[in-house]
Amino acid sequence: MDCLEMTKLRSNFSNDNQIKPHEGPAKDTIFRSLEARCSENPIKVFGIFVGCFMGFFVMFSVLKNPSSSEARLLDSRPFGKGDAVVDIPKQNIVKRDNFPEPVEKPQDKLLGGLLPAGLDEKSCLSRYQSVLYRKQQSGRPSSHLISRLRGYEALHKRCGPFTDSYNRTLEYLKSSSHGEDTNSTGCKYIVWIQPIQGLGNRILSLASAFLYALLTDRVLLVDPGGYIPDLFCEPFPGVSWLLPSDFPIAEKFNSFDKKSPESYGNLLKTNVLHNSTLYSLPPFIYLHLLHDYDKGDMLFFCDQDQAILKEVPWMILKSNNYFIPSLFLIPSFEQELNDLFPEKGAVFHYLGQYLFHPTNSVWGLITRYYNTYLAKADEKIGIQIRVLETETGPFKYVLDQVLACVMKENLLPRVNEKEDLMVPYGRPKKSRAVLMTSLNSGYFEAIRDMYWEHPTITGEVIEVYQPSNEEYQHTENQMHNMKAWAEIYLLSLTDKLVTSAWSTFGYVAQSLGGLKPWILYMPENRTAPDPPCQHALSMEPCFHAPPTYDCKEKGGIDTSKLSPHVQHCEDRSWGLKLVDGDNRL
Repeated sequence: MDCLEMTKLRSNFSNDNQIKPHEGPAKDTIFRSLEARCSENPIKVFGIFVGCFMGFFVMFSVLKNPSSSEARLLDSRPFGKGDAVVDIPKQNIVKRDNFPEPVEKPQDKLLGGLLPAGLDEKSCLSRYQSVLYRKQQSGRPSSHLISRLRGYEALHKRCGPFTDSYNRTLEYLKSSSHGEDTNSTGCKYIVWIQPIQGLGNRILSLASAFLYALLTDRVLLVDPGGYIPDLFCEPFPGVSWLLPSDFPIAEKFNSFDKKSPESYGNLLKTNVLHNSTLYSLPPFIYLHLLHDYDKGDMLFFCDQDQAILKEVPWMILKSNNYFIPSLFLIPSFEQELNDLFPEKGAVFHYLGQYLFHPTNSVWGLITRYYNTYLAKADEKIGIQIRVLETETGPFKYVLDQVLACVMKENLLPRVNEKEDLMVPYGRPKKSRAVLMTSLNSGYFEAIRDMYWEHPTITGEVIEVYQPSNEEYQHTENQMHNMKAWAEIYLLSLTDKLVTSAWSTFGYVAQSLGGLKPWILYMPENRTAPDPPCQHALSMEPCFHAPPTYDCKEKGGIDTSKLSPHVQHCEDRSWGLKLVDGDNRL
């Protein structure tokens, strides 16, 4: 190659309109070096040209195609288009001296072994995706709880609906025969039927029924009631937890109450159970554990009565309560419960994360809202407002109480009403997203407008959102229930939470999220209380109507005195809640 050819080559490269601006200096350097050697030996010049050209080609390839490790560092978002998890195979990660190798941080989608492996992920996206939206919890489920859950799943698979064992035990119920060995199949059942109260009550009572089933080796079957399949995924592998529609006594469910002759309390009063033998027990017993139950029904929580109940093959349960705290007061359950839950303040947290997974329809409501409004905030604050008034509101005393709580506890900053701009133009110091839930939009609008019209004294940006405002509770409306479930779940994804006294809606949110909330005290005479709220001692829900009967002394008693892990609730002085021993008041 002579100097004339070299000149032509440089001219061609310089006129190439595909050259990027950052490539110019490198090419100029190459050609200046070649031109300086044009007078040297042609073979030597040609060798130098080939070597330089190969070096240029490698440099061009690197600039044009960054390595997979660089691409992964540039796009570390948890979700991409279509909410699909972006994951680059390990074999495509290239080590480079100039960049640290990305650290693979595996997501514990089984929640420390709490969830079973191998379930179809597409049919229930939330089961294994929820970990991507929650902060990592410090506690882990006990190995004993994990073992018992796997054992329960095997029992449910063997005894669940339409299995041979289920069909044989069902025949006993149909025939009402008192002379047949009820234990021939080894399967016993507790059927949960829904109360008339709202979604929070239903979730809490269903979790209580499941724990009782776990303690007594029963299979839990759930009356679908027209809404369960649209809200929750099937929690157990292989066999449904839904009660079949042809269940023999399903037509009686709505009529069951504390006056029903089949109720446990009434069977005791009529001596039906006391005069029974193993082969003459009734085919089923109705357990009335609603808020209006009497002393006869309260005997359910006595050890000697559990000895009778364990022989009955079918139990039908109706409850609107979180009655788990009183299960801890039954001596025969005490050791097993201690082994299952070393953390007494996290019982519903683990049960809820195991049982209640939003269906894909509800999960879509949750993730679309979260990704649109909450995901980018530095901190997420949840405020749940439930007003027990016949009028819809909004009420000024409620708004005053909420603002007093969030500012006194430094959950949200105060505003400066005298100055228009507190910080120079640019990125604010911190952003907080406030997620509010209420049947009324007035509280949301007032707080949103306050932070829109006035700057914060800290220079933070506060964004306020409310997904819905239904005005009234419509438990019979399926879309209302789906939105309610979505809002409960969204509240559980916040970093800090304020809840209303007595609200089961708030109880479920705090426990699912592993949050100790600030509880708004119940107002009296339409006046904001002072102090406005209290930080809860545990994330556990409150049992609103615990038994007051002493099984040993056969009289009234304050059951909060019977265990170091049970005490009265912050928001309901006669209620019971579980706490860890060192958090007891």
